[in-house]
Amino acid sequence: MSENTMSANATSVVRYKKADVDGFKVFYREAGQEGAPKLLLLHGFPSSGHMFRDLIPELSDDFHVVAPDLPGFGQSDMPPREKFSYTFDHIAEVIERFTEVIGFDRFAVYVFDYGAPTGFRLAIRHPERITAIISQNGNAYEEGLSEGWNPIRAYWQNPSLENRNGLRAFLAPETTRWQYTHGVTDEAAVSPDGHSLDNFYLARPGADEIQLDLMGDYKSNIALYPAFQNYFRKHKPAFLAVWGKNDPFFLPPGAEAFKRDIPDATVRFFDTGHFALETHAHEIGEEIRKFLKR
Repeated sequence: MSENTMSANATSVVRYKKADVDGFKVFYREAGQEGAPKLLLLHGFPSSGHMFRDLIPELSDDFHVVAPDLPGFGQSDMPPREKFSYTFDHIAEVIERFTEVIGFDRFAVYVFDYGAPTGFRLAIRHPERITAIISQNGNAYEEGLSEGWNPIRAYWQNPSLENRNGLRAFLAPETTRWQYTHGVTDEAAVSPDGHSLDNFYLARPGADEIQLDLMGDYKSNIALYPAFQNYFRKHKPAFLAVWGKNDPFFLPPGAEAFKRDIPDATVRFFDTGHFALETHAHEIGEEIRKFLKR
């Protein structure tokens, strides 16, 4: 289904909007009826809300769904680094205010990749606002990190120009495509639209340095893992992990680890890679619908 197509039983369409968040424009996709249970979708690197183009129609009949582009990504504002600090704390602050601006006072949150440390920050700051969490390859445990993080870890340990430039391979068009296709059983099932659009955004002037800043700041997320885990233990939110088991960055033990702090968490694995929605949007949508209706 295209983003302009009506949902499965033709009751809602996707709407494309921008919210003014204290002068910062956040672009977002919205579907479903106001008054329905709210669901916030948070994308990852190097994507945008476009990654949810197949999932939104799966859920919009039952939920009020909103998928913002994170600051510096997609169609949201991308101010220069001199005027905007590209850290995960700052991104979470903008998204927190975004939820307030659009009236998302209580909501479930779907987190993926970079969206996970963003969404988990929202949860530890305002646990009363979170009704449930769905994590799709969104990590909060050291055992979930693969050796694919080693070049980024080297930059954390020694933020030299050499180590920073060594991360530019993560921004190459062929790497983006590889992220989409690695671990899938049939590459022909992966539309080229997603990685082509991501590469378009990555090619914008200044986008490379912004993404390198965020890779460097990712260590702040790992520093918060104990706080995230304490939130899970204390509040025990309704939790669903839907995981592409062949993800080269976030390993299955990271999904299983949620059950250590939330024994009632549900964990489902799919035979696919990092961008699991590219091949399993319908199956993941079904899991989410069953989970949120319980």
